[in-house]
Amino acid sequence: MSKNAKIIAGLVLAAVALSILMFTSMPSAGSKELKISELVKNSAQYKNDYVMTQGLLNKDSVKWNADKIELQFEIYDEDNQTLSVFHNGIKPDNFTDDVIVIVEGFMNDKGVFEAEKVQTKCPSKYEGQDMENYDPKTHQKVIEDKQE
Repeated sequence: MSKNAKIIAGLVLAAVALSILMFTSMPSAGSKELKISELVKNSAQYKNDYVMTQGLLNKDSVKWNADKIELQFEIYDEDNQTLSVFHNGIKPDNFTDDVIVIVEGFMNDKGVFEAEKVQTKCPSKYEGQDMENYDPKTHQKVIEDKQE
């Protein structure tokens, strides 16, 4: 084998090893997506696993400590199963009622979800209007008003 072939083979092997190392070291690459009810019911089983779940925010449960940058809240699913969440980081801007909260992290021994990542989305903000109530004349007037 020539010297150049050995160098190329070594570089390819190093690139593959580096790619595998980077992929396996990212927590979200190995995360499990679970429903809140499943996570709460089997919390001991998922204690050491990086998990992603989502639910609706219980606005009355939000406790924000700006000095320590700590956020505590509860989310719930369609079965009204609640999950207590602790996040050491900033509070999302749109942390209000009717917002879906997506959390990624780990369950601790006390049954509290320690979130490393907290995201929100508001589905009603992105939903279209009901087409049964669509009025083309009103739509055209809105377009004309914007052009003026």
